[in-house]
Amino acid sequence: MYAIIETGGKQYWVVPGEILQIEKLPAEKGAEVTFKALWSASQEEKDAALNKSPSAKVTAKVIRHLKGPKVIVFRKKTKKAYERSIGHRQELTEIEVKEIQLA
Repeated sequence: MYAIIETGGKQYWVVPGEILQIEKLPAEKGAEVTFKALWSASQEEKDAALNKSPSAKVTAKVIRHLKGPKVIVFRKKTKKAYERSIGHRQELTEIEVKEIQLA
């Protein structure tokens, strides 16, 4: 069973048991979060009627909050003596997908 969810302006292909790093969520560590699936499917014969269900929900558990790798943004204009350097670290939330509910 798998699904596609959208969070933080990005789409993720998820399966139960998978650990993902997504944009920071306003949830505490250990909290359960639910995402509406954009698309979902099951590989089992008994779920053929629910296959590609538009109303699926994905339940996940927040593992921790962290920061991503540092990205250096460097700007320079030649012959103008202009240089600017900025660093950025994106705040992320690590989640574990618990289950995908078709229906």
